[in-house]
Amino acid sequence: MTVRVQRRFELPATCEEVWEFISDPERRARAISVVSDYEVTDEAGREAIWHIDIPVPVIRKAARVETEDTERDPPSYVEFVGRSRVMRVTGQHSLEGTDDGCRLTNEFVVDGKLPGVERFFKKNLDSELENLERAIRDYLDRR
Repeated sequence: MTVRVQRRFELPATCEEVWEFISDPERRARAISVVSDYEVTDEAGREAIWHIDIPVPVIRKAARVETEDTERDPPSYVEFVGRSRVMRVTGQHSLEGTDDGCRLTNEFVVDGKLPGVERFFKKNLDSELENLERAIRDYLDRR
């Protein structure tokens, strides 16, 4: 089973300001609750390793997810893929200017490779997107 979710956020900021957050793999990692640790592995900031703790019985330690931004079109689009022994995740973030700021459309697809991974994300992906939205709003408020 593949889990897909898409959510839109209307943000009171320019797309360039939202881009500063969403194109940064470190900021994205910090917003996700199951990411226990991360490291950016290239100078351009396009590759990172996320260590994720998913409460699934067959996973005994944090899973290492190698992430890479596969496409960037500043300040309107970033796509990434994450690969690990437990799952494959793809994410897309599209930014579009509006009269009041920026519309951010997020789409995630998770393909689990171990029992329980997809079930976990089906149950929790909405709350993870809420965490992402909250982190973006906090970031924009501090600017």
